Amino acid sequence: MQAPVASGSSDAAGATGRASSTARTPGQLRSLARAVHPRQALALALVVATLVALMGRPPREWLVSGAAVLVCQLLLGLVDDLCDVEEDRVTQAPGKPLAADHLPRGNATYAATVLLLLLVPLALQNGLVAGGLLLTTLVVGVVHDRWLHRGLLSWVGWAATFALLTAFVSYGGWGREAAGSAPVPAFAALAAVLGVLVHVAVALPDLVTDHRGTVRHLPLRIALRTGAPRLFFATAAGLVVVVGAMVYVALTQGIAR
Repeated sequence: MQAPVASGSSDAAGATGRASSTARTPGQLRSLARAVHPRQALALALVVATLVALMGRPPREWLVSGAAVLVCQLLLGLVDDLCDVEEDRVTQAPGKPLAADHLPRGNATYAATVLLLLLVPLALQNGLVAGGLLLTTLVVGVVHDRWLHRGLLSWVGWAATFALLTAFVSYGGWGREAAGSAPVPAFAALAAVLGVLVHVAVALPDLVTDHRGTVRHLPLRIALRTGAPRLFFATAAGLVVVVGAMVYVALTQGIAR
């Protein structure tokens, strides 16, 4: 005969399992939120939405352009962590839920699929040309994460992405049939330079961690020669100059032709 305590133990174990599962859910969500690099994604989305607003387009276009860029950047942040999971484990990089096994790879892949399904209609709502340009930044980002970001050409993906985002803004509109115009060449070129500088700025806090692994991207190579403090001040000065030049071009020539 089964002792009554066994049934109680089973119930207690089941309750404990359910409580444990419930307790893990917020942890999974927090881990996923960290893996998509939300601050960087939100910052870039706000910049794009601001540029659309400065072009005099209606608020609904600010929102849809910013939302499309936000989802695209969240997806790229997740792809970046998925591609770097082994490197992050070796270097013990902080703030990497996938490398720390706080976020299962399957959950991250599922989230990436959902983000992609959201991205396509959001991108195309800005127009077929603009949407295609935004989706091209996704391809550039994947190529960057898979093959370029650990070496000397780490700057290429950043430069290309920022230039493409400028074109996304200039060609954008409302609805799939929307057709804007090409960006002002000087503004697009400055955006590409800004992308390189942002790459350096983003890489600076992780130089020590990157140096422990196989990464030898452009910022690390420069820092090993000049020292991180000098690189920081040079990057900050460069950002001020380039942003000032972009503002000047936008005021005198505009963003789109």
